[in-house]
Amino acid sequence: MSPTSETAHGGRRLVIVESPAKAKTIKGYLGPGYVVEASVGHIRDLPSGAAEVPEKYTGEVRRLGVDVEHDFQPIYVVNADKKAQVKKLKDLLAESDELFLATDEDREGEAIAWHLQEVLKPKVPVHRMVFHEITKDAIREAVANPRELNQRMVDAQETRRILDRLYGYEVSPVLWKKVMPKLSAGRVQSVATRLVVERERERIAFRSAEYWDLTGTFSTGRTGDASDPSTLVARLAAVDGKRVAQGRDFGADGRLKSDSVLHLDEANARALAAALADTRFAVRSVESKPYRRSPYAPFRTTTLQQEASRKLGFGAKATMQVAQKLYENGFITYMRTDSTVLSDTAVAAARAQVTQLYGADYLPEKPRVYAGKVKNAQEAHEAIRPSGDRFRTPAETGLTGDQFKLYELIWKRTVASQMKDATGNSVTVKIGGTSADGRDAEFSASGKTITFHGFMKAYVEGADDPNAELDDRERRLPQVAEGDALAAEEITADGHATKPPARYTEATLVKELEEREIGRPSTYASIIGTILDRGYVFKKGTALVPSFLSFAVVNLLEKHFGRLVDYDFTAKMEDDLDRIARGEAQSVPWLKRFYFGEGEGSGGAADAGNGDGDHLGGLKELVTDLGAIDAREISSFPVGDGIVLRVGRYGAYVERGEREQEGYQKADVPEDLAPDELTVAYAEELLAKPSGDFELGTDPVSGHQIVAKAGRYGPYVTEILPEDTPKTGKNAVKPRTASLFKDMSLDTVTLEQALQLMSLPRVVGADAEGVEITAQNGRYGPYLKKGTDSRSLTSEDQLFSITLEEALAIYAQPKQRGRAAAKPPLKELGTDPVSEKPVVVKDGRFGPYVTDGETNATLRTGDSVETITPERGYELLAEKRAKGPAKKTAKKAPAKKTAAKKTAAKKTAAKTTAAKTTAAKKTTAAKKTTAAKKTTAAAKKAAAAKPE
Repeated sequence: MSPTSETAHGGRRLVIVESPAKAKTIKGYLGPGYVVEASVGHIRDLPSGAAEVPEKYTGEVRRLGVDVEHDFQPIYVVNADKKAQVKKLKDLLAESDELFLATDEDREGEAIAWHLQEVLKPKVPVHRMVFHEITKDAIREAVANPRELNQRMVDAQETRRILDRLYGYEVSPVLWKKVMPKLSAGRVQSVATRLVVERERERIAFRSAEYWDLTGTFSTGRTGDASDPSTLVARLAAVDGKRVAQGRDFGADGRLKSDSVLHLDEANARALAAALADTRFAVRSVESKPYRRSPYAPFRTTTLQQEASRKLGFGAKATMQVAQKLYENGFITYMRTDSTVLSDTAVAAARAQVTQLYGADYLPEKPRVYAGKVKNAQEAHEAIRPSGDRFRTPAETGLTGDQFKLYELIWKRTVASQMKDATGNSVTVKIGGTSADGRDAEFSASGKTITFHGFMKAYVEGADDPNAELDDRERRLPQVAEGDALAAEEITADGHATKPPARYTEATLVKELEEREIGRPSTYASIIGTILDRGYVFKKGTALVPSFLSFAVVNLLEKHFGRLVDYDFTAKMEDDLDRIARGEAQSVPWLKRFYFGEGEGSGGAADAGNGDGDHLGGLKELVTDLGAIDAREISSFPVGDGIVLRVGRYGAYVERGEREQEGYQKADVPEDLAPDELTVAYAEELLAKPSGDFELGTDPVSGHQIVAKAGRYGPYVTEILPEDTPKTGKNAVKPRTASLFKDMSLDTVTLEQALQLMSLPRVVGADAEGVEITAQNGRYGPYLKKGTDSRSLTSEDQLFSITLEEALAIYAQPKQRGRAAAKPPLKELGTDPVSEKPVVVKDGRFGPYVTDGETNATLRTGDSVETITPERGYELLAEKRAKGPAKKTAKKAPAKKTAAKKTAAKKTAAKTTAAKTTAAKKTTAAKKTTAAKKTTAAAKKAAAAKPE
């Protein structure tokens, strides 16, 4: 039935999508007779804690949210924050004649549709409406041709969800007990963390090697131009027929892999350069080959993330958020896809634009077809491309900012994919000569000319290596022939050092995970977000650096759960899950083998061991014996010279010697220190620094010892109270404490300064009405206080120097309403792809943070104002939004102001009749009334009269 005929019959159809933005766009295409509403993502899931599990379930079911004893039956609960939305959907459904479930066409979307059907329990016809682009034609086509729910896809998604729940809920508690609270383990996140840690281990083990070669600038003696240069630059390739060693010839240990190459040191390189100064050189060979480069396949999820990282500086999560907006607003097709296939409509649209924008010479005779390269590609989606049967050029979209940039990238890649190959020639020239001391030296130069740019007119792919040469780069060499004489204008000796393997970036980690067939491309962005959030990884620029915490976590998992972080085993699990999706395997038997270790030899996940042929049992067996795990051992890493790095519950530290023994040393390690930077020399430096408490002396008045300490929120001074001082109860005494001023440091603060700091607040004087004015230091900085009226001071020094006259002058000025004049931002980052508002870095009370005016996100370890990129700023904001507003914990109402001032008196007089009067209960509301004053006076009197 078409939308038009449905409307004519007066029926009402409810269409449920996932997001409000998508609902708004689709509603515009469907018109009257349709109600389009959003589920706002998942409406139900496995319980997040035992409190959410229905009372009828007991034991392990309450902990796991899965009944492992009864075929792994999941316990689903409607999310607390979705109950209102579910009620709204039920009310709309009650007034509807048909229900269309229009969630995304992938496993996750199919599962959401199934959950909606299960919760809403519709009594009207239900249809599964699917589309891969949000255009008028696509939406109307989807309405006219719905299908049934794909139960196999639902089962596959449910199996994944249960698997991940069992993995996380069984292994994470081991990390809490043996490493640190609040950590997490996951099927893909733990393997991704291991990859980053292993790369850092390689960097730590790496030993650099130095090698030298020569660079020669040779002249043909002709006058050159752009098409035929007069000179060429060539590198020394061989001496006396033996190839000169380059970086690739050295191993990670700094040694040559083979003796068949010549390793030049500085002295030999300089001597050879000098000996070749007057040598006559000639061209020994010229080898020319045709050059051809085909266009890149259209984008799929991972290649879009990689290229957006290289070219736009976007993180994986930021890329997906911008792409989501483009999709929901009808600009691109669905952005979670493993496919590189273009529909016939898209191919026709791309070819039309090639002809229109570049001419018929750039259009191949036949359309290009790209076969899928991803194993177990999830569904037959299209590649990511501009939507519609006619692509809008970027200028026609009206987009701005990051949405414009990403759309332009997708548009260019799609159009280029239907263009002709680039063609040209590659040339290698060998130049030789004999040195003054009789050695034969051969230099080599390579060049490339592009005679027809083809698809490169539209698009050239970026590179992960910033020093790599892009495909469209030409290197023109002079037109020379074998035997031509060349003069050496200059020959220089060049020194080089081998470099450790580069750390992963988001783009290269995504590429590595995909190549190893670990996880699903659609989840990579969230996986990277998770390992960043957990503190397993932090960023330095674009590089992903593992924390020392991640070293301890990976060490534990490798030693005691090796199979769970084995790359091949994890990839095989992915295969098994895809077999379930295709109906080639059953979910329950597979989960039993994984969890209980049943069915040895059946070819299931439990049999994918470490290659030693032993049956390793199931997950449950692995987490049962925790006594075998030595927490200290798995968190300890030798540095050298008797120094050991340890990961404790409060961070990493280095120590030497045994505790409680003479000579023992310990020092905290900076949170942002990359593990490969912790050398013996640096550890010695840390241990040599003063650490712990700085004893400043004794307070001459109280007799208490005064110390300076490094605290969580900065350095401070405090007093050490006698051991018999009551710490709780009504007679409890708290030590005087004060933060150091910004220009003070732990190792230089004096006893006099400490006593002065702890004397705050300081009484400045009183105003004409006798109200006391004090100078205080608070979390927002120094300020004056007079009753409830506070005024900021410009510097901490004023706390001790400001006079009563100066204080009164400040109070004589009108009070600034709201906050004081805002400080200028520390850095401007551009426009946020989600909120489309300008993002800046500001200085806050807990340090620098990024904000778009609506969402604030504190910079993390490894981030700095100087190095933070726009992409990193957008990513931090995106992660903060994804967490949602902070959950409010139930707590007592705050004490009323008047009551707070009289806390001691009210507590003492709590049993008196006066404290129970109506006037006392409403002190704040009626604090200006006579009754309130009398009540307070009565409380004071009762307190004074009561014996100790």
